[in-house]
Amino acid sequence: MAVSSTSVGVVILVFILLYSDAAGTTDTGPNDMHQSPMENGPKDVHQSSNARTLQCYCEGHCPGNLQNGTCETRPGGSCFAAVEEVTDEETGQTVPEWSHGCMPPEQNGGLLQCKVGVQSPQIHGKSIVCCDGEDFCNKDLLPEYVPKTTTPLPTANISDHNVHHTLALLASVIICVVAFAVVVIAAYVMFKKREKRKPHCLIDSVCNPNLSPLADLVEQSSGSGSGLPLLVQRTIAKQIQMVHSVGKGRYGEVWLAKWRDERVAVKIFHTTEEASWFRETEIYQTVLMRHENILGFIAADIKGTGTWTQMLLITDYHELGSLYDYLQKRVLNPHMLKTLALSLASGLAHLHTEIFGTPGKPAIAHRDIKSKNILVKRNGQCAIADFGLAVKYSSESDEIEIAKNTRVGTRRYMAPEALNETLDANVFESFKQADMYSLGLVFWEMARRCISTIRGTKNTTCEDYALPYQDVVPSDPSFEDMYAVVCVKGVRPPIPQRWQDEEILVVLSKMMQECWHPNPAVRLTALRVKKTLVKLETDCSIKIV
Repeated sequence: MAVSSTSVGVVILVFILLYSDAAGTTDTGPNDMHQSPMENGPKDVHQSSNARTLQCYCEGHCPGNLQNGTCETRPGGSCFAAVEEVTDEETGQTVPEWSHGCMPPEQNGGLLQCKVGVQSPQIHGKSIVCCDGEDFCNKDLLPEYVPKTTTPLPTANISDHNVHHTLALLASVIICVVAFAVVVIAAYVMFKKREKRKPHCLIDSVCNPNLSPLADLVEQSSGSGSGLPLLVQRTIAKQIQMVHSVGKGRYGEVWLAKWRDERVAVKIFHTTEEASWFRETEIYQTVLMRHENILGFIAADIKGTGTWTQMLLITDYHELGSLYDYLQKRVLNPHMLKTLALSLASGLAHLHTEIFGTPGKPAIAHRDIKSKNILVKRNGQCAIADFGLAVKYSSESDEIEIAKNTRVGTRRYMAPEALNETLDANVFESFKQADMYSLGLVFWEMARRCISTIRGTKNTTCEDYALPYQDVVPSDPSFEDMYAVVCVKGVRPPIPQRWQDEEILVVLSKMMQECWHPNPAVRLTALRVKKTLVKLETDCSIKIV
């Protein structure tokens, strides 16, 4: 495009020069076309190789200020006769004054002065006629006297010349502007076409959000359910726009953010919680980890400028917030309770299950199940989040992978074997059984907010939201507080009598009591809980064995 614009400019410049030259060479007025031999004389004399001196009649311009006489020109000069407008000192009026003399050879024998005098006497107030044909040729010359005027007389040739010149200049400018605009527009169009052809992203939907929503990027990238490629994660992390904070916790802060006009959640870890960030990122990127009841992972990255560091974890955003917040603001009907409980059990069952194959998924224990680490989706289902304490187990290697993390779980939800330190860390089933204890407590929180009909009336009722053991331990209980209540006294959350009047509450109350049994081996598995809730709709007479 640069070559094209240069070529157009050169062509236009040549056109202007040729047009101007043609206008200048063809501008010949009647006075030039029909000059008398006398007026053409000086030019011919100057160009002739036989330049000679002339004897001229002089009057008013004689050498030595003589009155009348003879003067002699230098070679190449000419004789002239002139009339000039002067002011009479006595009358104060303007009168003509004639003079004769010799014209010096400079300026082509006075050709310039002669032309000015002949063509524009009304402007200059002086008319000059020159000759060089013979000696004393100017004696009988009488130039026409034209009084001086303030405005020039209209001359058709000069006006036409000015009009033509103006039109040519205007046309040239317009052509240049139009050509330049065309070149600029063409260059811009070509640039945009080239930009569109360039591959900007590793996957199509990062470039074009219309191809697939953000949740489908993983399937488009690998299909393994292990998250996006690292370069794509970092690209997304750099394009995130923070909106506002939605919550703070002991280990970090959660922000609502936007990526390509789609809302996402960004968890910013404290600098002291690098181990939690690393572990959670590692768990999320486990093969076949993705599940509808596990918080959708998008990207993870570390940002820093040398003076500060931010560890980011970018996930799906669920506007209803955590189960803890959800239960405080809403009451549940039996269907909503079943949906929440079944989805939570399904997510935990997926975590606990080891999938064999290539690739395969290790079994994972959460180790920090609580209502604040469970999010509520728009469809009323749960999504398990916060895997900073999770452990992995692969039966092939028979190794339990426990992250080096000084962080401990939430004491209120800790299983008795964790509180009395009898949990066998060398057996992976121990971690799964501890998760089931915590699951029973979360079920209890859900059940309290489910409405049931009061016997003998049409009225409904439910309990206020409460945390497990809220009435027997402080708001931030210590290990000793929880150990005394759970292990020593064997206290468990109370089961209200009204729960026996609603089918889902009956089933859940039996399951939660099995889940928080002091003997870990007696507790139900996540898969058993899931299957029981699935059968609830088709089988009204369920026995838990």
